[in-house]
Amino acid sequence: QVQVVESGGGLVQAGGSLRLSCTASGLPFSSCGMGWFRQAPGKEREGVSSINCHGSSTYYTDSMKGRFTISRDNAKNTLYLQMNSLKPEDTAMYYCAARKYGFCSGSLLVADFGYWGQGTQVTVSS
Repeated sequence: QVQVVESGGGLVQAGGSLRLSCTASGLPFSSCGMGWFRQAPGKEREGVSSINCHGSSTYYTDSMKGRFTISRDNAKNTLYLQMNSLKPEDTAMYYCAARKYGFCSGSLLVADFGYWGQGTQVTVSS
């Protein structure tokens, strides 16, 4: 049984930082591209960042470039998202996801991911 569990969300002031973590079990983590997505109330889920299975290639949505950093530790089956210079518009539920069919490459497309966590809430106050 696949389990994807996010942690690390919370309330932070604008300009602050948070580090999200995601642990995955029941799947070949070191063979799977992984990604972070977010969804704000009334909006569609959008890609935030993604990383290939080796950790050698990373992808970011333009508005997150330079502020967010994705990384992974395959020995711990854990994915991370370091978020700096947070803005109120970053407020959303953040989801961790694993690629379908064990694809190694990263992607920012929701449809490319088959295993999702329950999400962790990030709220940035102004």
